[in-house]
Amino acid sequence: MDRFETLTAVAAPLLRANIDTDAIIPSREMKTVSKTGLADGLFAGWRYTEIGGRDPEPSFVLNWPAYANAQILLGGENFGCGSSREHAVWALHEYGIRSILAPSFAPIFYNNCVRNGIVPVPLEGDIVRALAAQVARDPQSNPIVVDLAAQRVVAPDGTQYPFQIGREARDMLLEGLDAIDLTLKSAAAIAAFQRRDRDLRPWIYLEKP
Repeated sequence: MDRFETLTAVAAPLLRANIDTDAIIPSREMKTVSKTGLADGLFAGWRYTEIGGRDPEPSFVLNWPAYANAQILLGGENFGCGSSREHAVWALHEYGIRSILAPSFAPIFYNNCVRNGIVPVPLEGDIVRALAAQVARDPQSNPIVVDLAAQRVVAPDGTQYPFQIGREARDMLLEGLDAIDLTLKSAAAIAAFQRRDRDLRPWIYLEKP
């Protein structure tokens, strides 16, 4: 998983509440079990003019030249609700999205983001809308900064907004660790426990023949 420290990027507004995982990637677009090959299906129901087609829908924000190469999304309440499909986060990451700023997230989606290198940033709705308004003046010249180490978002006008993230989630993102990697950081402590436990309860540990 890629490390995440500080990101300065174009931010695209999707200020709708309850954007669910089927909107993020419709089930018809899930043609692979791997983490690749999903970016074209991202927001397919909104991004293209017809189901199954690839002609861009002019009214959809990610198709606007002003928001080209956006790596941040500005979302509404309960972002990522619906099914638990991890493909939604895989599609976002492959497309290039590295952070989502929203008032709240569906818990499973939030955890999937952390485990796949996307920083979910909870900010009050008024703040997210204010950021969107600042960016809209000239998206390419008004990037947003997401500073994970300092746990702050910096608006185009320089205003700083702190955000909260769990220590484990922060460590995983900063160090580029998945859940297994994070556990292996405690390998020495785990081995020491097993040695002590073997002395106390030797009958638990069956020797291999």
